[in-house]
Amino acid sequence: MDVKQYVTEKAKKAKAASRLLANISTEIKNNALFKMAAGLEKETAKLISENRKDLMEAEKKGLSKAMIDRLTLDHERIKAMADGLREVAALPDPVGEVIKMQRRPNGMEVGRMRVPIGLIGIIFESRPNVTADSAALCLKSGNGVLLRGGSEAVHSNIAIVDVLSKAGEEAGIPDGAISFIDNPDRACVMEMLKANQYVDLIIPRGGEGLIKMVSENSTIPVIKHDKGVCHVYVDSNADLAMASDICFNAKVQRPGTCNAMEAMLVHKDLARTFLPEVLKRFVQAKVEIRGCPRTQEILPGIKAAIDKDWDTEYNDLVLNVKVVDSMDDAMDHIAAHGSQHSEAIVTNDYQRSRRFVREVDASAVFVNASTRLNDGYEFGLGAEIGISTTRIHARGPMGLEELTSTKFIVLGSGQVRK
Repeated sequence: MDVKQYVTEKAKKAKAASRLLANISTEIKNNALFKMAAGLEKETAKLISENRKDLMEAEKKGLSKAMIDRLTLDHERIKAMADGLREVAALPDPVGEVIKMQRRPNGMEVGRMRVPIGLIGIIFESRPNVTADSAALCLKSGNGVLLRGGSEAVHSNIAIVDVLSKAGEEAGIPDGAISFIDNPDRACVMEMLKANQYVDLIIPRGGEGLIKMVSENSTIPVIKHDKGVCHVYVDSNADLAMASDICFNAKVQRPGTCNAMEAMLVHKDLARTFLPEVLKRFVQAKVEIRGCPRTQEILPGIKAAIDKDWDTEYNDLVLNVKVVDSMDDAMDHIAAHGSQHSEAIVTNDYQRSRRFVREVDASAVFVNASTRLNDGYEFGLGAEIGISTTRIHARGPMGLEELTSTKFIVLGSGQVRK
């Protein structure tokens, strides 16, 4: 079977399963999620064993520490995957919900009902946990899912999908509703992007290169989970202890994620007080600082930030620092270099915080909180399918509601148009 035929057959089967899944009861879906969670925990040893194969290959290829961290599965992360499935099961089922019902002058009632999108194709890199999160959210929202993970995680993903599919089918989920393209040939991705007869939506999750390639080649609507060039602006009247904790968390807690801070913007009035103290924490955490000329004056010996640094998502312990004259200066920098992902201000000035929230363009804007909190779980959505940086249909963390569309429903009593 050639690549095109292989992908077409996978997509065709998944599409047929999605039509059945759309009408399955909440009880069956929830029971399937619980069985899938139990299956992951039961097969922990097998999943870790398969994951080791991917880690060995990653080390041979010289992948970065951040990439290897994303790729790694251990007991804690597998338990987190299972807990994520259970949390999705506990969430309200959006399918069939009727919203905005209103009575028209002619007596008919018009409303909107939430319905599944159909078959969702998800193309992602590195993180095996994306497999479980995606399957759970698509299942609960009544969508079939066609997964294509990166070759660096192929053993891990095949093992995870095998566990999820078997558990789901035992609970009454249609065969093929959770499908995985296990052929490592990159041509499979191109064929998947052209399978618009079967696939209703494409969601890419990965680096800038992947997002660009998918956006340029897909004949299917795309919701992008784009790169995260995220900023924290420390305002002139910020609580310095709070600012230090927020900035440290945003950069160091898990630097390989898309919501990690890549640039810290500090108001000139407190730069000489704040920067030397926060630098000590970053140095202890082995963070490499790259600064603007004014930052270099305050912190002699640090590396100079060059133009391309301000647009770079490092996914590593590297941080750009810039001293700014005002909040307007900070917002101008964010507008020029941000990726519309996550932006934060640390301030005690209420009016400035309101203005920052209103004027800064991003999928999530934070006041006195870390950008690392831009996450479906932290926002109460359960596991997320990704963080949309587009404006169409969904923006920010995408949970169950974001994986549904709506259709108008009309309840009449004989009305006709005059």
